[in-house]
Formats: sequence, structure tokens, C-alpha cells
Amino acid sequence: MTDTELLKYAVENGIIDTALLQEKIEMQKREEFLKKHSYNIWQGKDGKWRTYLPDEEKGRKLIKRTRKESVEDEIVSFWKQKEENPKIKEVFEENNNRKLSLGKICEATYLRDKQYFNRHYKEFGERRIKSVSEDEWEDFLEEQISEKQLKAKAFSGLKGITRSMLKRAKKRKLIDFNISDLFDNLDVSDKDFYKEIKEDFQEVFDENETDIMIKYLIGHLDISNVAILLMFLTGARIGEVVTLKHSDFNENTFNVRRTETRFLGKENKYVVEVKEYPKTKAGIRTVIVPKDYEWLCDKIKLINPFSEYIFMKNGERMSAQAIRMRLKRLCVKLDIYNKSPHKIRKTYGTILLDSNIDERLIIGQMGHTSIGTTEEHYHRNRRTIEKKSAILSDIPDLRAR
Repeated sequence: MTDTELLKYAVENGIIDTALLQEKIEMQKREEFLKKHSYNIWQGKDGKWRTYLPDEEKGRKLIKRTRKESVEDEIVSFWKQKEENPKIKEVFEENNNRKLSLGKICEATYLRDKQYFNRHYKEFGERRIKSVSEDEWEDFLEEQISEKQLKAKAFSGLKGITRSMLKRAKKRKLIDFNISDLFDNLDVSDKDFYKEIKEDFQEVFDENETDIMIKYLIGHLDISNVAILLMFLTGARIGEVVTLKHSDFNENTFNVRRTETRFLGKENKYVVEVKEYPKTKAGIRTVIVPKDYEWLCDKIKLINPFSEYIFMKNGERMSAQAIRMRLKRLCVKLDIYNKSPHKIRKTYGTILLDSNIDERLIIGQMGHTSIGTTEEHYHRNRRTIEKKSAILSDIPDLRAR
């Protein structure tokens, strides 16, 4: 017989007293809760028994009872509620800490998710999880879109931390509804999201701006400008460029194997680290530098030749922020609308798409999973107003009659 069959037989035949068994289980559980208690239990001069219980606002709060057993009952009740019906924020914290300790997420993701939670769950997170119905979860998520004017990407992040937290709650038997059904039932469409309209001149360097910028960079090739020029020629992400090593280069190509991660640390100070993996799996790639710029690869090999990383200054690896600030100053100097390094990448993606080259080459250079990603998020119009006007003016049907 199996253990289950033996237990069933013993209960059915009165060999085991289920009431006594239940009592012993509850006593064992009581002892476990009491062991979690970190404060002393003492009897005062007035004969009453005292201890402290953790308190989120005050740090701790004093409880006082006539009998010691009553104090222990309060302790057991406190820990029982935290275990069997915790606050939503306690479930999130337990899940987030667990994922970090298991290596499922990195420190940057851990802190990013915590910031997501703090932004959206300040009040809702104080509720006991068993008191929240499936409908209330749906309403809460839908309402966040308008309350916080969320873009689709931000809402996706909110759903991500919520789904992960609820999966943990389900595993702990704190909820019993179907998590997939909850998200499937959300009454959300694309028109609900906040959309920030950006013009082409804000998103890419036009043809004149690109010529002006590249000519200036070539004429003033210090280490920061080399990094910016490399981005213009290859579309590499700024975090990928500043973490390049000499071992990554081979003639007119370089391997992308890592990136820089920057996040707000526990003391509200930014932490910058090298992440030994690019942004996505597709980001692992070999990038080709155009043949006319092979001389740049030769120059790069001579930069900090005895250091592991190429882009070093004053004995330390240069950060993406340092390059970002240099680009900002150059835009002001050259009278170009201020654009971030990511706009260089968008410019490069647009150039490739406009040149009608092989799609596989495009996604290989960009480190994308599909040409759809490049088309949807990177393709803009780089032509100047003058060129657009000239093209339209050459259309026979638009000429003066």
C-alpha cells in the first residue's frame, strides 16, 4: 500500500484520531510562529505580560496582556496573517527577493521592478491579498492607464510585475482564480494608451545633419568622438560601444557580447555596471564597419592598447553617460536639434532600410529578431524639407498647368 492508502485506511478504521492529529499540527504551527518572533516576552512589575510586534510605521509596537498565553496568541495571530493572508506588497517583496537570490533577475531588474511597484501600488499594495477579487485586479490595472497616462510599454511593465507576483501568490495558495483569464479579460485597446508624437527631425539625424556631424567627428577624433563615430557607422548601441574590448575587434568587424547597465541604486544613486550579455539574445552579433572606414578600426586598436576595455579615460572605463553628454554638447555646437545616442541608431537603421539591402543583413547589423522591429521602431524620414519639396515638385501631376 502507498502512504496515502495507509493513511486513508488508518483514518477510516479509527486507528488515527484526526482531531488529535489536527491539534498536534496546530500546536506545531504555533511553535513555528513563536520561533519567528524576535522580541523578548517579559512580565512587568504590574504583573502584566508584554512584548513588541513589528510595525511598518513605528518600527515596533508594544502589546500588553494579563496572561502570557494571550501575548503568545497575539504573536501567532500576527505571523499567521502575514503568512496566510499577507499584504500585496509583502507578496511582491518576497517574490522579487526570491527571483534575485535565484539569479532569475539581475540587480538592475530587481530595482526597476521595485520602482514599478512603488509607482503603481502605493495604496493598493497595502491591501491583504485574499481580500482582493479578480474583478478588482482587472479594474486596478485598467485604471492605471488613465491615472498614470501610461504608454503601451509602461503598461507592459506593470503587467509583467503583476503577473509574476500573482504566479507566486497562486503557488502559495493565496489566490484561486486563473491568472491567464485575468489578463485576457482586461478591457484595453491601443487607443487607451498615452501617445507622444515626435517629428522626424526629433528622431533621426537628417542627411545634412549626418554629413555635418561625421565631418566634425573625423576632424576632431578624440576618444569620445571615436565612440560616437563608431555608432554612426555601425548602429551599435551606446552601452555596447563603451563595453567593447580589444579582443572584440578583428580587422573591420567587432563582436558584440556585452552592454552597460545603469540603474538607480538603493541610496538613490546611479549604479553603472558591465552586463556580460547584450540587451537581447539577437544582440549577440558580429558588426561590420564599412570598408571606407577600416582606418577607424586601426585607430581604435591603438586606443589604450594595454587596457582590457578600449574606451578608457583616467584609468577607468568610460560610461555611456559621458558619451551621451559629449553628443549633447556637439549638437549645441553644430546647431543640430539635440538628439540622444539612440537617435544615431535610428538614423543608421533608416539608412539601411532606405538602401533596400538584404533584410537578414539589416537585422544582423542592428541585432534585431525581425525586420518588423526595425521597420516599426527605427524607420523615419531623413530627407530635408528642401529635398522633399524637390521630389514632390518633380511629379508631373503636381506641376503648374
